[in-house]
Amino acid sequence: MTAANPHSHAPARLDLRQDVALLTADLIDINSVSGNETELADAVEHALSSLPQLELLRDGDSLIARTNLGRAERVVLAGHLDTVPLPAAGGSLGTVPSYWPSGAPGEGILYGRGATDMKGGVAVQLALAASLFDGGAEPDKDVTFVFYDHEEVKAVKSGLGRLVRNHGGLLGGDFAILLEPTDGTVEGGCNGTMRLEATTLGEAAHSARAWMGSNAIHAAAPILARLAAYEPQTINVDGLDYRESLNAVKINGGTAGNVIPDRCVVEINYRFAPDKTPDQAEAHVRELLAGFDVVRTDSAAGARPGLNHPAAASFVAAVGAEPKPKYGWTDVARFSELGIPAVNFGPGDALLAHKDNEHVEADAIRECLRALRSWLNA
Repeated sequence: MTAANPHSHAPARLDLRQDVALLTADLIDINSVSGNETELADAVEHALSSLPQLELLRDGDSLIARTNLGRAERVVLAGHLDTVPLPAAGGSLGTVPSYWPSGAPGEGILYGRGATDMKGGVAVQLALAASLFDGGAEPDKDVTFVFYDHEEVKAVKSGLGRLVRNHGGLLGGDFAILLEPTDGTVEGGCNGTMRLEATTLGEAAHSARAWMGSNAIHAAAPILARLAAYEPQTINVDGLDYRESLNAVKINGGTAGNVIPDRCVVEINYRFAPDKTPDQAEAHVRELLAGFDVVRTDSAAGARPGLNHPAAASFVAAVGAEPKPKYGWTDVARFSELGIPAVNFGPGDALLAHKDNEHVEADAIRECLRALRSWLNA
């Protein structure tokens, strides 16, 4: 079921059987900033098409590759191909595609955009896909590999969302693992996320005669004061403690240095625990900012941990570390909406994601691959 590839240029060659840390470096070296994933999607498609045990489908710059062994259980392993942009100017290690400070490729630490978020995880997916049937072995579960575009941008552009709409039947499974960076620990569920805008209006006037107008920026001060005084909640959901956050992240107002501003917009980001729906989260913000014009501009629901599912429990046991909550939003929420219990598990420290010095330990990538291989063939 391989879809025709509309791209005519020869794709980059990926060696899926080399050391997985070296494969990660090769993935980093292919620029795939959100909206520019085609070259990497071409390379992934070309590499997976050589694996006869997989059925392959491409939709835009997203791909689904599936085994069909008739197993009683199916696991979905998913990861996004895109990264955030490089800094506009720099000179730090994070501005080069990939870099080994040791000077020995594959040893020590790997630097580069996407090292943790999340080309290390994608490399694990690809290496696992290539080795599932090595030596005559077969996994004890059917596996669906999902690679998708546009994760690091607004939810409406999500490649995974597009796959759900266009090919939802191919994404079914009993359990899903998203290979986002978790430092090799299972992180259950995720917080939801929401963007809102609170707007204040005034009256424009010449700043030399400010009393003739009304300053909309000054009128926004109570919004900022309420947000600054707000104490975020920590909410226990199915045994995991999810810490929330509610912050002003951008403010815009004014037209010129000699004009009293007649409009000001405060952009707000709310990271809410998975005990709330987006509507409930919005109501919470509206209550805090009562009296102000508040509009929701974007949102994505969170996901409950789902660790009581037998497949999740067996995976947690195989990893061997105490599971933690996922504070940031991830696409486990999309699998949760499909009725599939999902967790985050991948190499690298999530606190390094999007930083100029983004990096991952080579051994962390190898250990992630080892854990998944062991679990799938247990």
